Order: sequence, then structure tokens, then C-alpha cells
Amino acid sequence: MRIAVLTGGGDVPGLNPAIKALVNRAIDNGYEVLGIRRGWKGLVQVNPDTEVDEEWVIRLDREAVRRVDRSGGTFLHTSRTNPGSMKPADIPEFLAEPGSVPDKTQDLTPHVLRVIEKLGIDCLVPIGGDDTLSYGERLSREGMRVIGIPKTMDNDVYGTDYCIGFSTAVTRSVEFIHALRTSAGSHERIAVVELFGRNSGETSLIAAYLSSVDRALISEVPFDLNKLARLVMDDKKRNPSNYAMITVSEGAHPIEGQVMESGQEDAFGHRKLGGVGQNVGDALKHLTGQNIIYQQLAYLMRSGAPDSLDLMVAANFAHMAMGLIERGESGRLVCLQRGVYSDVPIATLSQGKKRVNVAELYDTDNYRPRIRHVLGMPMFLT
Repeated sequence: MRIAVLTGGGDVPGLNPAIKALVNRAIDNGYEVLGIRRGWKGLVQVNPDTEVDEEWVIRLDREAVRRVDRSGGTFLHTSRTNPGSMKPADIPEFLAEPGSVPDKTQDLTPHVLRVIEKLGIDCLVPIGGDDTLSYGERLSREGMRVIGIPKTMDNDVYGTDYCIGFSTAVTRSVEFIHALRTSAGSHERIAVVELFGRNSGETSLIAAYLSSVDRALISEVPFDLNKLARLVMDDKKRNPSNYAMITVSEGAHPIEGQVMESGQEDAFGHRKLGGVGQNVGDALKHLTGQNIIYQQLAYLMRSGAPDSLDLMVAANFAHMAMGLIERGESGRLVCLQRGVYSDVPIATLSQGKKRVNVAELYDTDNYRPRIRHVLGMPMFLT
């Protein structure tokens, strides 16, 4: 048995521990493990007619993973590559078609399947979010054995209550929010903290809930800037230190505005988010006359080593994936549902969108968490 593992999309703490647990258990079973470097890009870049370059594919043994779980990120590196929709500029030279139209994408799945055959891969384990896993599902439909592991600090993969990286992202956010209180209070300002979160506002909601932030803007609920200004000024006046704090999901937008995006679409059709917090801060300064502290946490949310929960979930997801492989399963996604480890068909990814339960968890009139009834809900209220 030869297994291949890859990581795609954004990095999160917990990827390295998952790879380590997977490799060690596979070796215990007498399996071989290959590490595909830079996500799906690694399989695109391999030329099946030549010797395999270690720039893209490496053998993984106990020594290779012995210490990787002590750090964050992914030592296999990552990319946002979608082999099913490749722009000519991103296609390796040996696959380039003469006279190809610059903006016309190509489906390199037949090439990827040929590379998989060349490498002798029996089962592929992609670790990623919706985009990375969606291409894994495509390969599963093409007949490849695939077992997916969900990761994303947004915690928005449909079919699982929890994704590797979410706990650490929230923990980091709470720590930085509390640290920022000293400056906000010292200068008597309004602090606006922008957090990652494209379509799901869960990081903003949960971080605000746990750190007792005054207001939280989330991706699911458009906001009124004039109302927000009035609410925040009331918060500031009621605070003995005369300051207020707001969290903002990068995917949030005002009622009469659009989500702030910039740059070209990536391989999965997404443009870069960011900057809504700055706009909210500028608007609040104009409407209230108050000075603003704007802090975009961005990559700090998902940098550094994983916390204990992400260490545990990463290792357990890896063991679950190996258990499925040992039983001959294919086309599955490991998951946590209602606090119980389980697995679902990987096609579940495309059956819905995972979003904040606004009716149960959010006060849409006052832009803040409103959590009252948690009996029977999952640990992270998702």
C-alpha cells in the first residue's frame, strides 16, 4: 500500500501533527507514504515521462516527521491550485499547448491521474478546506481512492462541526483582542479588529463572545453604519475606561455595500478579501468624531504552533483516515459531528454551505453575540 498526503489552501496550526500521525500509523502497518509538496500543484508539476523531482514529491518516514508537530503551518508547503481549471500561465512547460488562449482554462485531471499512476499511489489523503477537498472529491469520482481531512480556520467545511485550525485561530484572536484593550483604554479610542472569515463569520462571533467584545460584525448579516456608530458610542460611554471594541469578519459588508475584494480570482474563483475593518473604522471616525485603532489580525490568527485542541483533533482525524484506509474505504471525509468523531461521504461537501446559526447565536439588531441556549449544541456552537 502506498499512500500520498498533501495540504492545500491556507496554512493552519495542526497540519504538521496530522501528517505525523498519519505517517507513523501507516509505517506501523507496513505502508509507504509519499508527501506531495505544494498541494495539488505538486501533482500538476510532475512529468510522468521523467524521473520524479523531490521538489514536488518526497518519501516520508519517521525521521522526516519526528519533530514537525512542534510547529505550525505545513512543512509540505501549500498552494491554491485547482488542476480542474488551470490558466495557461500556470501550466508547466511540458504540458503547454501551442497557441493556447491566455484566459481559457484547461482541465488537467487526466494528467493528474496519469501522475498518480506513475507514482504508484493507492490512496490519496488531501488535507484542506472546501476548495482543496472539492478537487479530492473530483478525483474520487474519477475512481481514485480518496480520504479527506478538513482544515480551515474559518471552520466552514460543510459536513463537519470542526476543522483543524479553528481553535488556535480563536485562541490567538482572543489573546490579541485582550492585549489591544490596553492601548484602546489608554487612548480612549474605538478599536476595530478585522478577522479572517470569508463566507462564515464564526471566527468574529466566537472570538467576540469569548473576549466580551462590544459588537461583532459577521459575514452573514449586513450592517448599518449609522446604527453601529450609535451603539458603539453608547458602549464607549458606559465603559469606565471610555473605550469600545468591535470585531469584523473580512467578509462582512454594510447594507448598501459589497464585500471588499481585490486582485485577480484565484484558481477556485475567489478574489482576495480584506480592508473592511479599515473602512468601518474610517466611517466610525467620520460619524462619531472619535479616534480609531484599526488592527487587521490576518495571518497572526493562524500562525505559530497549534493549541492542545488542534493537536488532538489533528492526530485523531489522521488516525480516523488511516482506519478508513485499513478497512478499504474510499470517498470519505473524516469529521466531528455533535462532539463525536465520524465520517461522511466526501460528496457531502457540495450539499450545502456551513454558516453561523444567526437565529440562535446572533443579535441582528445590536450586532453582537446572543448565546442563551446551548443545551444539545456542539462544543463550538456550530
